[in-house]
Amino acid sequence: MAKKRRTIIEYRNYFLPLDFPVLLLSGDYWRISEKPSGRHHFHNCLEIGICHSDGGTLEVYDRQLGFMNGDITCIPRNIPHTTYSNPGTESHWSYLFLDTQNMFHRLLPEAWQNYDLSITSLNDYHFVLGKDEYSEIHEIANLIISELKEQKTGYRLSVRGLLLSLYIMLYRIQTISLRKEKETEQSRGNALAIAPALDYIEQNYEQAVEVDTLAKLCGWSLTHFRRIFREIMGISPLEHMNNVRIMEACVLLRSTEDTILDISESVGFHSVSSFNRFFFRIMQTTPREYRKHMALADRHMEKQSILEYAGWLYPEKL
Repeated sequence: MAKKRRTIIEYRNYFLPLDFPVLLLSGDYWRISEKPSGRHHFHNCLEIGICHSDGGTLEVYDRQLGFMNGDITCIPRNIPHTTYSNPGTESHWSYLFLDTQNMFHRLLPEAWQNYDLSITSLNDYHFVLGKDEYSEIHEIANLIISELKEQKTGYRLSVRGLLLSLYIMLYRIQTISLRKEKETEQSRGNALAIAPALDYIEQNYEQAVEVDTLAKLCGWSLTHFRRIFREIMGISPLEHMNNVRIMEACVLLRSTEDTILDISESVGFHSVSSFNRFFFRIMQTTPREYRKHMALADRHMEKQSILEYAGWLYPEKL
């Protein structure tokens, strides 16, 4: 019997502006193919999709969820998924990518600070929100898109308020659903099971994180964890942690005047030489040149302050 081919999973990291951490991907070219790509992907931020035409299938792990014109999709960070349209169609979409913690940290009570619509029960999560049942969600999402496109006076303040309303509505929908039935068995799929490790790395990247600690968070032996992590991510846990550190260093290089040595230490590197080596390997430039380039880009054009690293700014064409 032929061995079942393993699904490839891609990590797409969107590097959002610091002062306004939201990215809109929209336009007539944002049409999703009818052919499944054969690859799942996940993001480092919350994804909200708005389907403008036709229908198709959203795959989340081994679940296949139908969507149609007007539906909203809600995909938390670190959740592998893929989308394809019904045969003979190319569904039209707009996507919002949002860093909720940075967007709302001054607006939300402390108890809400770390809530990012994470999944604790795969069965009960609302990945697709129908237009008829959730008309308010649909209306607010489209208002946000209009504000971001038109950029009228005060649009950022308006978008921030609309996103907060949308965020609270999604919070209510997901938490009410999760209270109905709690899974006690292990979550389906190895990709979901490594989510605690990914979250821990993002929250503790500046420290000396032991791989054994990550394995215990996922409930696996060290050997099994290393193997599964590499199968899913394509790299080792340490390599992924260094990727996260470099992304955080990029933020500091853009937003502070700290020395490169101070930045390298603050994100968890023990020497500036190893920091420079990993930075060049990932970003294909030195920290010094990166800081200079981004300073020029920020002065010349606001949109250039959005750096895309292994992200997805155009739809796949198969």
